[in-house]
Amino acid sequence: MNRDILSNIQAQMPTFSKGQKLIANFILNSYDKAAFMTASKLGKTVKVSESTVVRFAAELGYDGYPAMQRTLQEMIRNKLTSVQRIEVSDDRIGNHDILSMVMQSDMDKVRLTLEQIDRAAFDGAVSDIVAAKRIYILGVRSAGALSTFLAFYFNLIFENVTHVAASSASEVFEHLLRVGPDDVVIGISFPRYSKRTVKAMEFAHDRGARVIAITDSEASPLADTADRVLMAKSDMVSFVDSLVAPLSLVNALIVAISRVKKQDISKSLGELEHIWAEYEVYETVEEQNS
Repeated sequence: MNRDILSNIQAQMPTFSKGQKLIANFILNSYDKAAFMTASKLGKTVKVSESTVVRFAAELGYDGYPAMQRTLQEMIRNKLTSVQRIEVSDDRIGNHDILSMVMQSDMDKVRLTLEQIDRAAFDGAVSDIVAAKRIYILGVRSAGALSTFLAFYFNLIFENVTHVAASSASEVFEHLLRVGPDDVVIGISFPRYSKRTVKAMEFAHDRGARVIAITDSEASPLADTADRVLMAKSDMVSFVDSLVAPLSLVNALIVAISRVKKQDISKSLGELEHIWAEYEVYETVEEQNS
């Protein structure tokens, strides 16, 4: 239903009551604002009762107003331009303290991710990655920060990691040219979803590779071809993608794998420590006598 909510409203318009038509017209014209309004606020905005708003959601086939609201939010997260996102976030933030509101929102996303994560999918992803002949990590645009972070630590653990950091679609497929059934491809994307990542995951899936998606919901286009879907809550703050919960999930994945590969990583890190010291990779802080 989330793909068709606006057309669904338009199709049912003749059957709505006068009050419901006011709600419907507001949503059709300002769905970006309606998606973040409570039932009470939406009712006040169009001058109908809160109960009328709730009945309107039921009329569209939703279990309640929150379900309809989530559908609208999911839709606009995929469609809004950066400029529109700034306008929506300004309405949401209003006169609130920005620091407190943003950090509280991030904490809520981490909590919801922990509550809703599929533990079996997480454990399965760990097993798939450890057993893989080759590991490919793909994330572009804002998700590139997550893919770079994951690739950095995986390169300390494994010898077979390819970070698919490409500036064009053709380069992505060049990196994945030899992907096969013994390999794992980890694709990372959050709204607005990267078409390049989706196509690359479809390619890897068609080649028989195990595909792991790190994304925000089952409705994500990455989930369609993934063998494992690891979901982390994301949200938009102005034009900025909030990736706090996804980064926490990536952290957990790295730690879980490092425990499985404990002996190998201890040996590798021991060698690296000698190299880092010899070539003065890190700044050392001399102890000063008091």
